[in-house]
Parts: sequence; structure tokens; C-alpha cells
Amino acid sequence: MKYYLTLLFFLGVISFSFSQSYSIKGKIIDAGSEQSIPNATILLMTVTDSVQIDGMISDLDGNFDLQEIKEGEFLLKVQYLGYQDLFRKIQVNRDVDLGNLLLRETATELSEVTISARRSTGINKSDTTLYNADAFKTMKDASAQTLVEKLPGVTMMDGALQAQGENITQILVDGKPFFGGDVQTALQNLPAEVIQGIEIFDQKSEKAQLSGFDDGERMKTINIITKPNRRKGQFGKTSAGYGTDDRYLLGASINAFNEDQRITFTGLSNNINVLDYSSDPNTQGNNRPQNGIIKTNILGLNYSDLWGEKIKVSGSYLFRTRENNGISSLFRDYVTDSNNGQTYTENSRNTRTNQDHRFDMRLEYNIDEKNRIVYRPRLSAENDKENSGFLGESTNLDGPLNKTENVRTAENKEFDFDNRLYYGHKFNKEGRSLTVRLNAGYHWDKDLAFRRAENTFFQPDERSEIINQRISRDRTGTNWETSVSYTEPIGKNGQMELEYEIGNRADDSDQLTFDIVSEDPSGLDLELDTALSNTFESKYLTQEVEFGYQYRLEKMQFQIEGQYQNAQLQNNQGFPAPFNLERSFDAFLPTIRFDYKFSDNTNMELDYDTNTDAPSVQQLQGVIDNSNPLQLRTGNPDLDQSYSNRIRLRFRSRNPDTDKSWFVFAQSRIVANSIANSSFIADETTELPGGVILEKGSQLFRPVNLDGYQDFRSWVSYGMPFGFIKSNLNINGGFSYSKRPGQVNNELSFNNSSRLSTGISISSNISDQVDFNISTRVSFNNVENTLNPNLDNKYFNQRTRLNFSWIIWEGFIYRLDLNHQINSGLSEGFDNNFLLMNMSLGKKVFKNQRGEISLNVYDLLGQNTSVRRNVTDVYIEDIQNNVLQRYFMLTFSFNIRRFSKGMDMDDYNDLVNSDGNDRRRRGPGTI
Repeated sequence: MKYYLTLLFFLGVISFSFSQSYSIKGKIIDAGSEQSIPNATILLMTVTDSVQIDGMISDLDGNFDLQEIKEGEFLLKVQYLGYQDLFRKIQVNRDVDLGNLLLRETATELSEVTISARRSTGINKSDTTLYNADAFKTMKDASAQTLVEKLPGVTMMDGALQAQGENITQILVDGKPFFGGDVQTALQNLPAEVIQGIEIFDQKSEKAQLSGFDDGERMKTINIITKPNRRKGQFGKTSAGYGTDDRYLLGASINAFNEDQRITFTGLSNNINVLDYSSDPNTQGNNRPQNGIIKTNILGLNYSDLWGEKIKVSGSYLFRTRENNGISSLFRDYVTDSNNGQTYTENSRNTRTNQDHRFDMRLEYNIDEKNRIVYRPRLSAENDKENSGFLGESTNLDGPLNKTENVRTAENKEFDFDNRLYYGHKFNKEGRSLTVRLNAGYHWDKDLAFRRAENTFFQPDERSEIINQRISRDRTGTNWETSVSYTEPIGKNGQMELEYEIGNRADDSDQLTFDIVSEDPSGLDLELDTALSNTFESKYLTQEVEFGYQYRLEKMQFQIEGQYQNAQLQNNQGFPAPFNLERSFDAFLPTIRFDYKFSDNTNMELDYDTNTDAPSVQQLQGVIDNSNPLQLRTGNPDLDQSYSNRIRLRFRSRNPDTDKSWFVFAQSRIVANSIANSSFIADETTELPGGVILEKGSQLFRPVNLDGYQDFRSWVSYGMPFGFIKSNLNINGGFSYSKRPGQVNNELSFNNSSRLSTGISISSNISDQVDFNISTRVSFNNVENTLNPNLDNKYFNQRTRLNFSWIIWEGFIYRLDLNHQINSGLSEGFDNNFLLMNMSLGKKVFKNQRGEISLNVYDLLGQNTSVRRNVTDVYIEDIQNNVLQRYFMLTFSFNIRRFSKGMDMDDYNDLVNSDGNDRRRRGPGTI
């Protein structure tokens, strides 16, 4: 692999143009307020015939920088929504700095604005794709999520929002974090109409941003750029509804923006399985059907501001209570030899109530031009109560093996606190920097459970037993890590980095299991079960030294790093039998990155990296968990760290003239010493170490290190305008393959699974009176097992969705949401196909139509269901859960809109009642 990357590097150097070229830069400013204007369109054209030579969109601070401009005379044109076009003739024979370019608001009457050309949906700029929100039509009360789902390359996959084949993990608003990593909450708390542009990019780590040296840590990020005239005011939505079967919903999302100071409040209370408050009336369609019947209460707050000229702060807090009443059925085929054919069925019920607090903050202190501090604390606290029971039965080819009836009550408490502090210093010499990173955390969880089980064993002779236990788990952990990084320029285009890092993770885990001998009013008579009790400590100390080199050209970047890591793993067991185990691991971790920019709108990234992964304290602690007496689990203190190799390719291309775009993603990973499952299935009654009895047909699962883990996944997307119905077409497809090692009764097995999928979606861009999004995705799956060919399986899945909204007449609005699923190849008795149909009819009320009364029906056909298949290294299982089914609800909602800059109430009324001839229709394509 390294030879191929070296060849690519030299090819990139050879292809680099050595001809003389220059740059043109400047800053776009509002002439009235003197504030910067982001997302303005800058076009560079020839003077004689106005042919476009280059172009881009200004960044968050209004800056632009056109590179690789040949010598000559050009015409610069600047466009922005609601402003007069600016023209500037430029003679280029050196680098040109235009300074501040002032744009003035247009005085054109709304009725005189016409569209004479298709507006561009966006551009690619290096690793960032920037979309013009005005080019995607939505209903007036749509949320940011509705808008984002219309973008090329963006899909909803299994309840997670993906862009370019990867999960979105962070939402920014004007460059500032919004509700931490809660993507759904963030997107549902902003209306689409306040959005000017949307950026999709891979955000580098805080350390990489400070030092300028890429460390490979990325977060797939959406940055929402708000319109300048929507940055001062109050806006949001409130909803209240009541329906059949005492179904109810009460929610609100309110934003108070005052330029840099942003405060967002969200609240929700409902029993209709809505997990986040949505500004979309058909809120049930935002997620896949949720398992169980769920009551949710939420209070959330997001805050961001500038404290003086040097401090930027943002933070969010979320309090949530949730109650889930779930019923599920499960069928599991175990990987055993073909002569055994062991299966397991389970029917369970579970009532779980949960309370959690989550806090996230980012504080950036720009001391001066050379020094910057970033502080990021995070806190979460959770209290979970469980009341559950299940009936599980195992069979093989000889008939029934065993069964268990299990009842459990438990209370689990968890607390996590993490601090990250970064300090960056830039020396006077460009490229020379010093970065210090400190991280410290504290974690604990305490579990207390009572369990009663009646177990029956059928082979060789039938017998029964009753288990009545009290189990407590008490885990505490601390972690700290510090690193120092120094960068130094080498030549005109090179830079090297030297880094040292040291860190430690210490965990203390105690599990005590007591048999309840008797119960009387004075208390419980308890007896410690030493075979199921354990006290355990683990420490993992790592030290790393890294050297890297980075070479940059205008079109290419090449980076290579080498890291030496020494890790010390120390395990100490205090009870029942003291022992100490110390081990040392040495690893060399190379990294190679190659980025090439074919043009401003086409680029490629190729990465190769390696890393190690240490086993968790749960995997290390050698104590038996008998929550399911038929399937015991234990840890393994002899586990080693795993070592993975990963190579990843990304390719992006977009034609700004035709709005056709390509995204390609491919990733392959090989893991040595992967932590897999070893399953021991007793073919006769067996006594385990410590005196625990494993009856015939029962199983013991234990983590082990195995080689041979492989996975590959790819994704490609093609997007283009669908002109004849004014819509956007997206076609995507992917292939994935995984090879998972496992061990059954000391025999090595591999589950080889492959998946081929393809999908198509069409989203309307007709008007704000009609909106639809239709998509379908098909996947073909093939599973092969090397130990038991009888488990080889092919299954098929298709998911189709239609979301349709139509303002019929005089404020009457009809909405339809269809979700259809087809499954084939699942186990007998599992529902294969269903059609979930949600529908509503509403009427806009009040003079400005900010209110709406609607009648909604959920699951009109009564077919809603939830079924899924899981493939692991030791079994294949199908699970079906209960879900919310048909109800009717009458709902009232009200949109809050009060903008105090550049818009009064009369302006707003004109905007929402303007039959589509409003200023939002103007964009880069208008003349």
C-alpha cells in the first residue's frame, strides 16, 4: 500500500502547474450595518463576453479567496439575496486584495422580482460542500431537517442522518455548536426559512485546528448559516394535541437571537413515541417506528454568545424523562456444528423508566493573535429503573433442552464527567506552533437488581431449580491524558510535527451476588454467592511518541506519520482469589494521508491509518453474569489490545453549471487480535471454575482475541436536478462485506456477510405550496458460515417512503406520510411486510396564517410493526417488537415570528402571503 501512495504523491507533484498564477481576495460587507455577509456568491468573468472563469461563496466572516488566477483583466460580480449586485473590473498581474466590498440592500418592489435563470444549488470548495438553501423549496413551516433531507447525498438510514455515506455527528449554527451532538434536536429547533446556506464537511479535532497539523480525527458536520435579517428576533413553534386512547402531545421550540447571542428553548411532553420536539406537523414521520410505547418529557436549553472581543462560548443542557413499555419476541440460530442445530426463542416484556441530564459546553479564549485556549467540559447523569421478565427456551435436533422464566427489578445509576483543555501558541515564524492538550474524566455507575428465575432442564433427565438473588455492581473509573505537540516549517511547503502523549485509565469494578435465603418483614436473609461475586481493578497506562511530516501545494497535500506506543495493562483481582496480571504491549502505528484537488469543485482524499483498542473493564472482569441462566457471560482478564489497519477513500465532484454531483466513499478495515465471542455449549452437565454448574444445552459466552476480522463498505451517490417536475433526483448505492471470527466449543468459525444496496429519491422543488419527498432503498443480503453451512442465508429488504404536503385552497393543507417495508428470508412467524400510513388535514388560521388546526391519524391501516435481523459472530437472530398503532389526534400549532432587524410585521405578512413572489425566490441564478 505504501508504494501506491508514494506513486500517487509523485504523480501529484508532476501534475502540479508551475505556471505563474495569482489570487484575488476580499471581504463582503453590509453597507448599512457594516457586518460581514456569509454565503455571498462571487463570480469571476471575462470582460469581453462575461464567461465565468471561477467562482465561490464567501465564508462565515464574509471572506473569499480565489486562487490560481492567470494574468489578465477580469470582471468580478458579487451577488447576495436581497442586495444589489456589485461589479468590479480587476487587472491581475499580482496578488490582489480588494479589502471590504460593500453591498447595499435592493429597493426593488417584490412584485417586480422575476426569475430568469435556474439558481445554483451549491458548490464544492476543497472538502466542504456548500448548498444555497434558497434553491431548495420547502413549506413555510418546515424544519431544518426537512430542508437538509433534500440535499444531494443526504439520507436517513435506520433513524440516523447520513451525509456522503457517514453519520452526521454534529450540528453548528453560524459556526457554533448547537445542542452538542444531538443532531435530531438541533435540526428540529430551527425553521428552514431562517437558513441562508448549509455546509457539509469533516471538522478536524480541536488539536488539529490549533496546530494546523491534521491528526486524522474528524466529525461529519453540518453548519447552518442563517440569513443576516434573521439573526435578531424571536421565532419558533408551539404545538398542543389530544387524541383517542388518551394520546397527547405538548411541545415548544423557541429561539431568541440577538446577533451573536443565541438562546434556544425546547420542551416536550407526549405519549405518542415522539422522542424530540418537531416543528413539522407530521412529526411521526421523522424517525423509524420506535420500539415499545413511549412517554417522553424533555426540557432543553442551548446558549451561545461572545463575551467581549476575545471569548466565544456555547453550551447546551438537556433534561429528559422517558418511560418505555416494551414487548418483544426473538428467534436465534446458533453457530454450532450441523449435527446439533441449536436454537433459542424468547418472549419478553420490559417496563423501563429513565431520567437523564446532559450538559455540554465549549469556551474559546483568544488571548491574542498568537495564543488561544479552548475548554470543553461534558457531563451526563442517568437514573434508570427496570421491571422486566422473559421466557426463554432452547432446543436442538433431539428436542427441548431447557427453559427459564425470569423476573427482574433493577435500579441503575450512572455519572460521567469529562474535561478537555487545549492551549495553542503560534510563534512569529509562520508554521511554528506549540499545542498542549489536557484531558481528565471521572465515571461511576451503581446497579442494584433483584432477580427470580425458575429454570427447567430436559436432557438427559428433567429437573427444575429456583434462583432468588440480589445483585449489586459498583464501578468507578478515572482517566487522564496529556500531550504536547510542536510543529516546525520545513522549506516553503513542508511542515513537521513532534508529539509526546501520556495517559492512564483506572477502573475499579465490584460485583456481589447474594442468594436470598428468606424474606420476612424485618428484612432479607442474604448469603454471599462467592462463585458469582468478584472485586477487580484494571489500569491501562499508555505512552506515545509521534513524528510526522506534511507537504502542501495548491492542489495537493501529503502527510505521513509514525507513532510508537507502549501500553502497560495491569489487572488485579481481590476476591474470591487474589491474583495480579501485568502485561506490556509495543506497537508501531503509521499513518498516511493524501489529498488532491482536481479543481475547486472536485477533490479526492485517501487515508491509511492504524490504531489500537484496549479491552474494557467489563470485558476483563472474570465474573459470571447469570442474568439469563441459559446464557451465562463472563469476562477474560487475559485479553490483549487489538490492532486495526484502515484505508479510506473519499471523492467529491460537483458541476456548478449543471448542479450534477458525485460522492464516492469506500473504507476497508482489517483487525488483528479483535475481541470476539467464544461460546461454550455444554453437551452434558459441566462444572465451571468456581463451582458454577452449566447444564446441558446451556451456554457460556467469553470474550477472546481472534485474528481474521475484516470489513469493507462503500457508498456512491449521484445527484442532479429533475427539470421537468422541478425536483431533485438522487441515486445511491453501496456494497459492504464483513468477515467476523468466532469460536464455538474451541472451533474457529467465520460469519461472512455481504450486502448490496441501491436507492433512489426524488424531492420536490416546485413551490412552497406543494412539497413531496419519495424514496426507496433495496438491499440484498447474503450470510455464510464456515462451521455450519445450514445457517447460510439470503434475505431481502426494501423500504419505501413518501412524504407529501399540499396547501389545497385558502389555507387548507393536506399531509401524507407513507412508510412501506418488505422483508423476505426472515424466520417463520415474523411479520415480513407492513405499510405505515400517517395523514392529516389542517386549516391555517389568523390573518397572517401563523396558526394551524389539524386532524391527524397515525397508522391509518393498523399495520405498523418493527422487525429486524442481527448477524453476529456466534448467532443469527430475528427480533420483533411492539410499536405504537392507530390513533387520531386534534392538534393546534402556532408559529412565532418576530424579527426586529430589516423586517416588521407588515413585511412578514407580505412574506407569508405572497403566493411565492417573495425575496426568498431570488438567488445566485437571478438577473
